[in-house]
Amino acid sequence: MLDKARELQDELIRLRRDIHANPELGFREFRTAALVADTLHELGIPVQTGVGRTGVVGTIGTGNGPTIAIRADMDALPILEKTNQPYASQNSGVMHACGHDSHTAMLLGAAHLLKQSLVAEQWQGTVRLLFQPSEEAFDENGISGATAMIDDGALAGIDAVIALHVASHRPAGEIAMRDGYALANVDSFEAWLYGDGGHGAYPHRGSDPLFMLSTILPVLYGIPSRRINPTRPCVISLGEIRGGAAPNVIPREVYIQGTVRSVDTEVREQLWAEIENAFKLSELMGGRYRFKLHKGYPALFNDAEVNGWMRDVAQDLVGGTAVVSDELGMGAEDFAYMTQQAKGAMFMLGAAIDDGVIRNHHTDIFDIDERVLPVGAAILAETARRFVTGQLGN
Repeated sequence: MLDKARELQDELIRLRRDIHANPELGFREFRTAALVADTLHELGIPVQTGVGRTGVVGTIGTGNGPTIAIRADMDALPILEKTNQPYASQNSGVMHACGHDSHTAMLLGAAHLLKQSLVAEQWQGTVRLLFQPSEEAFDENGISGATAMIDDGALAGIDAVIALHVASHRPAGEIAMRDGYALANVDSFEAWLYGDGGHGAYPHRGSDPLFMLSTILPVLYGIPSRRINPTRPCVISLGEIRGGAAPNVIPREVYIQGTVRSVDTEVREQLWAEIENAFKLSELMGGRYRFKLHKGYPALFNDAEVNGWMRDVAQDLVGGTAVVSDELGMGAEDFAYMTQQAKGAMFMLGAAIDDGVIRNHHTDIFDIDERVLPVGAAILAETARRFVTGQLGN
């Protein structure tokens, strides 16, 4: 399977660069979805479009026997690209800075390999290809691409679901897997502190929301280490503080927003309460507050059995030394919604360019070593093939 995937390398690179040069934000992946649908049609694969608004579903197989789904996300980020690559974004202010272009290309490669396998082996079973929109963000109603596709029945009747994610910080070709919880719950919050404001020369004549914040900040940052069981991982990070406009004017209002990460559901709920309690301190200092919580993706749980299937395939295709155990990450993935619907798992595929430059995800210089594209396509395709042919538990 890997040899066959490597024969597709030039085509996978072409697809990835086409998508990379034409990035689209969540639920606006019209061109990307059309490219996916056209490519699947050319392979003779039945296609449904408009699933989860802008998602695409391809179906390979007979409709009989076991069914496995493979998911890839298609959306980009609101980032101005600065890679200066010939395939850099042509859509100013939008960039594939997380590798979703490569995920889509690899799933198209897996589709090609599985179609070849079906013709040659005539296996019974079904592989469902899920090209998902909007992994990076919710819409105004709190809907992400995964939940939108689930609501449209994309996972109906499946026995398992698998996916991958490139990792620009790992050596190219390294395959990292973790059983159980692999990524975190993600929530965010906004808060407003209100005071009287006034002249900077006379702070005693009113309440100062910036002074309130100076007391609240160490309390916020102390929550994970002092209010939460230290054996249960969690993170609170502030991303924005905004208030005031002049050196001698005490503002009436200060705005704060941040992100909250956890794994345990009980800890997640405790964090919500603890953070709001920190802002309540403003009331003891003559002010008031407003707090708004935005609940995000659940923690990603990798089924150990499904991970085992992909681990065995990876070891067979690329060798055991390339397959490593991953640590718990505090990032988040809306693929977690899919693994709540069926047993599933996601592995990380190392894709660092070996030139000493750090190209972190969600940065304006993000890029990958494209030689890993056949590796990802082959592992996804071979895992699905073994599943539908009865070589794996189902």
